[in-house]
Amino acid sequence: MTKKKILVVDDVQETLLALKIRLEYAGYEVKSATDGEMGLKMAREINPNLIILDVMLPKIDGFSVCRLLKFDEEYEHIPIIMLTAKGQEKDRSTGQEVGADLYLVKPYNAKELLEHVNRMTSDGYYSTRFNEMLHSDSNPPA
Repeated sequence: MTKKKILVVDDVQETLLALKIRLEYAGYEVKSATDGEMGLKMAREINPNLIILDVMLPKIDGFSVCRLLKFDEEYEHIPIIMLTAKGQEKDRSTGQEVGADLYLVKPYNAKELLEHVNRMTSDGYYSTRFNEMLHSDSNPPA
């Protein structure tokens, strides 16, 4: 059976390492990027089953990366978890507006994160924005 691919985008090496160890132990193939530009490029190249994305990133911030992927028909199906220290209501609202499927604030509960990852990479799960479009009578935003 092929391992599901997860792309983790964070500029903090310790966070990348902790997530990589935890996710690989759970049976996932993990790729990582340390800035938004690299994360966007890798997402388009490897088409992962899920992306865990920080907001505060060098080159391109996580909100912009999320929006670029979620408003592109080729990548809108990829679930994105925003995992960030930015926990104010306006940040959460922005995460929802750009299409994030889940917004978690650091420090995070590792067990809870893994439960979300398992659910969001399971067969039959569709990204929130993608799912809304499938069940919507209106046209998607431009």
